[in-house]
Amino acid sequence: MKNHTVESCSKAKLAIRDTLDIVGGKWKLVLVTVLRSGKKGFNELSREAGISPRILSKELQEMEMNGLVSREVCNTKPVTVQYELTDYSNTLNDVLKAMEKWGNQHRQKIILRK
Repeated sequence: MKNHTVESCSKAKLAIRDTLDIVGGKWKLVLVTVLRSGKKGFNELSREAGISPRILSKELQEMEMNGLVSREVCNTKPVTVQYELTDYSNTLNDVLKAMEKWGNQHRQKIILRK
């Protein structure tokens, strides 16, 4: 097991805080998961994720600002907007897999406890 020092713990705490600043909250990783199947329009994304349009708009702006999502305004009438994951969002794959694995284990533990 790796030795923990004050310095290594401080660096780890800073890295975890940075990660949570980008993907923390209830919706960002859910949106990444929904967008993994391809481009989605705003309303479709709202419906599939089960998120209100107001919150979705805020979350998408933050995700775009952090390079996880790209936004394309389509030349249609009425104007539509499509969202898709960027290549950079793939850097979250290991995080998502680890969270899915832990979530499944935790769910089983809770179910077995009842």
